[in-house]
Amino acid sequence: MLDTPEAVVEALRENHERPHGLARTVTAEELVETAESFEKPDTLVTALLELMTAYEFTGEHRKSPVAFARILKLWDTTPESFSPYEAHQVFWRFKWVTTSLLQVPEMPLASIGGWIDQMRSRYEAADHAVQPVAAMRYHLAHHTGTGVADAYDLWATRSRTELSDCEACETRHHAWHHLAEGDDTAALAAWQPVLDREQGCTEEPQMSQARALLPLLRSGRADEARSHHLTGYRKVRGTTGMQAEVGYHLEFCAHSRNEGRGLEILAENRPLFEAKGAPLDHLHFLTGTEVFLARLIDAGHDDTAVAGPPGRAWTVAELLTHVRAEAEPLAAAFDTRNGTTTVGDRRRARLALAPILDEPLPLGLRATVARTAQAGAAPASPAPARTAIPDDFATLVREARRLARDGHPSDDRLWTRVATRLADATEPHDDTLGPEDLLAAELAEHRAQQLWFEDRHAAGVAELDTAERHFTRLNMPWHALAAKARSRAWTAAPASLDGDGTAPDRASIRTELDEMLREADKLLAATPFDSEPLGEAEAAFGTDLRAERILNYLSLRYSVAFAAHQELSAALSHVGEDQQGTGDVDTLAERFEHSVDTLCSEAARLGYPHQAANARQFRADLLARRGAFADAEQELRAALQEIETADRPWRRPRPSIQLAQLLLAQDRPQEATDLLHSAISDAVAHDDPTLPLGPTYLLLGHAATHLDDANGAVRHLSEAAARFDQADDAGSAIEARLQLADVLARSGRQADAVAVLESTLVDAPPTVDGRILAQGRLTLGRGLRDLEEYLPAAEELLRLADTVTGWPEEDRGGVLTLVAAEAAITLALAERWEAADAAYERALAAHAVAPNPPLVILMMREFARLTLQTRDSEGTDAALEHLARADAVLAALTSGEEDFAAWYERGENHYRRARVLAEAGRFDEALPEAEAAIAAHDEGGERGELPRAEAVRIAALIERNGLDRAAEAITRLTEAMARCHQAGHPEAAEVLDALRQDLRTR
Repeated sequence: MLDTPEAVVEALRENHERPHGLARTVTAEELVETAESFEKPDTLVTALLELMTAYEFTGEHRKSPVAFARILKLWDTTPESFSPYEAHQVFWRFKWVTTSLLQVPEMPLASIGGWIDQMRSRYEAADHAVQPVAAMRYHLAHHTGTGVADAYDLWATRSRTELSDCEACETRHHAWHHLAEGDDTAALAAWQPVLDREQGCTEEPQMSQARALLPLLRSGRADEARSHHLTGYRKVRGTTGMQAEVGYHLEFCAHSRNEGRGLEILAENRPLFEAKGAPLDHLHFLTGTEVFLARLIDAGHDDTAVAGPPGRAWTVAELLTHVRAEAEPLAAAFDTRNGTTTVGDRRRARLALAPILDEPLPLGLRATVARTAQAGAAPASPAPARTAIPDDFATLVREARRLARDGHPSDDRLWTRVATRLADATEPHDDTLGPEDLLAAELAEHRAQQLWFEDRHAAGVAELDTAERHFTRLNMPWHALAAKARSRAWTAAPASLDGDGTAPDRASIRTELDEMLREADKLLAATPFDSEPLGEAEAAFGTDLRAERILNYLSLRYSVAFAAHQELSAALSHVGEDQQGTGDVDTLAERFEHSVDTLCSEAARLGYPHQAANARQFRADLLARRGAFADAEQELRAALQEIETADRPWRRPRPSIQLAQLLLAQDRPQEATDLLHSAISDAVAHDDPTLPLGPTYLLLGHAATHLDDANGAVRHLSEAAARFDQADDAGSAIEARLQLADVLARSGRQADAVAVLESTLVDAPPTVDGRILAQGRLTLGRGLRDLEEYLPAAEELLRLADTVTGWPEEDRGGVLTLVAAEAAITLALAERWEAADAAYERALAAHAVAPNPPLVILMMREFARLTLQTRDSEGTDAALEHLARADAVLAALTSGEEDFAAWYERGENHYRRARVLAEAGRFDEALPEAEAAIAAHDEGGERGELPRAEAVRIAALIERNGLDRAAEAITRLTEAMARCHQAGHPEAAEVLDALRQDLRTR
């Protein structure tokens, strides 16, 4: 019952702990009504201040001045009803009212100016400095665009006071001023303390992160922009008081070409379309939305489904019309009120800005609403084609054939165009191109190659069989033989790629390929490479016929080498197992080496040395598997040299990537990085749409990690995830993002890691390894905990514990112990003690089955610490009981079971017990525990020096503050300082010296 002032105050306190939102605001309004019934206005003052806070932080700026008017009336009539804190708030919140009045276009400028004048009068009467008043005059000038320079000087040159906005908020306004002046460099320099988290408050850094996004992009600092988007958006998502910032994030998505991410943001913020309590912020939200929607329209997505105001479905075009119809009159209302065009001009400038980046900036996120109607996310555009595509059909076909003979990857685009034009049925057949069946055969070969790159081997084999039948009918034996050989060789690839689970009959394939080699020998005798055409189809190649025959002969040789590689690889993987049909490894190795040597020698003899490069890649692969890295590297470098000799630079990427993998395995990341960049550059320069860019960028991410280049790793892993998305490879995209999150977390960027993981772990496909997902969820839980979001962290860890419980016992191992213990610690940090105790017992039960001593002991120490801090009713005895249990876990281990630093665990147990006893005033017991901690850490040698120094610090404090033995404490610190210097820990020595000087002074 809220029938006493005390009950209402307690209800206000509870409401203050709730997150800002409609529920908190409604409760605050109800509590004001209740407080009005009491005779004394003390409680009403408190309730009105709480209500005003709710209005301020949920964007209800129309209502905030009304609440303050009532507060001001009470201040004027019964100032004794205000506590010292509340009296301070009266003057503090004058600023809130000014900014709220600026938000409302119906409020005349004269009234706002009069309010600022009243603020000045009251400040002067109360003997407060007027720097905050100057700040309000500047905000008015900035908003209207009138007298800005003078107002800024009057504000910026005055010293801060206790009533000034917090330092972080003032920094934001300084930066915003420079930005309005068109100086990105000065704005970002001013913003740096906030963006670096040296300054902060409840509104910062998230407000500055949103507003700094475009200046960062314009300044070429895309990595920072990515990070601030990831971390900043989480803080403003769905918050009505931050709707302007949501608009800036939408604008960022447009300018960084992240349309899928923008659609997701709109879907998460639909209520903001109806949040009109702060009209100026609402205008910023609408403008950011309009910028984003216009970008979608430019990309041709007028009819794409998009999230708009609740209650109906929207397309992009419909929502854009709706947003413009609301935003334009709203901007005009501000300009009418202000007597300037500043608000409208700023809005028009935002709308007129072209996308800043030419290519999408990979964010590392999985846009969960990216695949709406008509590919709604506007997937990233493919790289522009660098190969000219002739309009004349006959020229188009001849150019496709020429590029195919050269092995140039851009033939893919031309053959695709040939197929499209034939499918239109508008191209009359040109007899100079040969029979129609010839084109049909060539297109079947092209489709087969596309299917191979998609790992659809069975379908590719079927297309090759179709091509072979066409070539046979056309009396083109070399082409038919090459197609047949490729078909049989592809069948030797692992059956798992086709999903039927049946092992290929490689012995039969070997026999068939040998028969084809004999057939080739006969054919060479009957139809030499430079003999006359055998018919109309071969005649269509004219002077290129010899090259066509040679390349098909080498293709046959390549197929033999490929099949031999597949068979030997399978046999090597089964060495030591009882496998049928794998063949004798030595015999297969001999066959493989002969096939590679023959291909290399024939390619050189016939003038096509680059044709040997793939064979050398096969050999390098098998050498690397056997650990012969130097020999494998030699093969790959020889392959690259052959490609260079043949002047076929477009064939460099794949052996370069394979060599980079080999170099990474030898811990040579810089060389690997250079090769991978070269491979990507070659693929772009020569228009190779078939190079698997996702895996290539993944390797670059790994190389950057080895080089301790966290920013590079983040950039490349983000790009890898985006490329896997484009290839519709959801499983690989998730694995790339999990690796990205791991890099972010290990480099201390927990908020970035959390943002990536939250988007990644939603609806993960079943193809992803459950253990990999579990590691991702563990990283997410730990990241949320590091961000002090304890309840979401605990929920994630508890869900993970439930998942692990369902694993087979042999897979579960110590994982359940780990997860349950971490969940217990996190729940304790959230002060959810009943759930924490349950998780604690669950961890102990799991530990009994699959021991994890270090983590269980850590859990017990953390419970001792947190019990003392937050469970006052349980106090010292409960904390000591947790530590006794930690000692028991240690004591239960035999020396043979200790695969961790037992000395460290003992030392930390003693250290924590010393602190618990000291907090309880039991100093005589505490000092021996601190000294026991010092002795235990002594056992750790160099590794124990830092925890030992901390134990010395606590011992000295106990001696001086608890036992009044200053001289002994100073002596202890002096000796420990010297030890730290000798051990190479000057910072630890400085900490001890600072305490020593303090004790001497006292």
